[in-house]
Amino acid sequence: MKGMAGTRPGVRRGPHEVVVSAMSVFSAFGSGVEPLLRAVLDGTPGFRPVDRFDVGARRAKSAAVAPGSPDLSSELVRVIGEACDDAGVARAETPLFLAIHGDPALPRTSEPGHGSDAFASQVAATCGLSGARAYTSACVAASTAVADAAALIAHGRAERIVVAAGYLVDADQYALFDAGRALAPDGQVRPFSSGRGGLLLGDAAAAVVLERAGVAEPLARLAGWGRSGDAYHVCKPRPDGLGLARAIADAMSRGGVQPADIGYVNAHGSGTKQSDIAESAALHAALGESAAKIPVSSTKSIHGQALEAGALLELVVTVAALSAGRLPVNAGFLGPDDDCRLDLVLRPTTADLTHALTLNVAFGGANTALLVGAP
Repeated sequence: MKGMAGTRPGVRRGPHEVVVSAMSVFSAFGSGVEPLLRAVLDGTPGFRPVDRFDVGARRAKSAAVAPGSPDLSSELVRVIGEACDDAGVARAETPLFLAIHGDPALPRTSEPGHGSDAFASQVAATCGLSGARAYTSACVAASTAVADAAALIAHGRAERIVVAAGYLVDADQYALFDAGRALAPDGQVRPFSSGRGGLLLGDAAAAVVLERAGVAEPLARLAGWGRSGDAYHVCKPRPDGLGLARAIADAMSRGGVQPADIGYVNAHGSGTKQSDIAESAALHAALGESAAKIPVSSTKSIHGQALEAGALLELVVTVAALSAGRLPVNAGFLGPDDDCRLDLVLRPTTADLTHALTLNVAFGGANTALLVGAP
């Protein structure tokens, strides 16, 4: 099957190059990019028994949680501040795009003055940023924020935007996913593997600074981005993966690359049966014959599913891996699945990368693809 990348001409990009100039992260492995990067490159999962709240009545017992009871507001302010300082951001002139599940202190309220918009504005004000836009679209919230920011910068409508995202494993979402039998009862996430049992949640707070090339020394280029909607089912993925394939093709078209130029794919790879099969189909539809040769892994097998924050966490990992010249490991693998015919990264591996994709999908059929390029 030929890939779709050359079949979608006319995808608008804008005249300006977009770069990642700084990034900061908090995860189950603690503060900073380095401990997270070590874990994903070595294939060391961060899952452990949950003690943040009572899981005694739950089918699953584990998540990728940091020790203690971290505060989401504090972690977001910290990672945003670190990224801003590293990039030399003029905060009063820079907006914040924040992907968030909602006001963490008031998860069920509709009271005026609370909710995701108010929370984002509060975080922006605390950090001294010029304003805020909130994104709440589940597992593509952060990647949608990144794509919006990149489009504004590429078309000259903004010079610099801080994109941040946060989710800390909480009792409500844990109960929801456990009741739906989506969580892996064996305490491991096994993307694209036979015998996979589902996803596990994970902590994350992350921030990246996106800006027009030439302003600061870049960590990487955000070479392309693509988005699509399936309108197939409220929670089931479209089996042929064509919606995600369109997003991949658009990202590659914006970046001016062909499938053979992609050196690594950080897949959505939730570890659920239907989702992994659909994503495998999408990769083959978008990349054609190259799909069987491009190294693929899902770093959710290491840091878990961080919901609204997951896509930004995975962008940070992808940028860091590109710089390190090593590929994140697809942990938890038990054996091949004939419906997931991919070149999985099953052991620590070095690679000379120029371009990598990071993919995300969400309930309702939302799909995103971000194309990262070497600086």
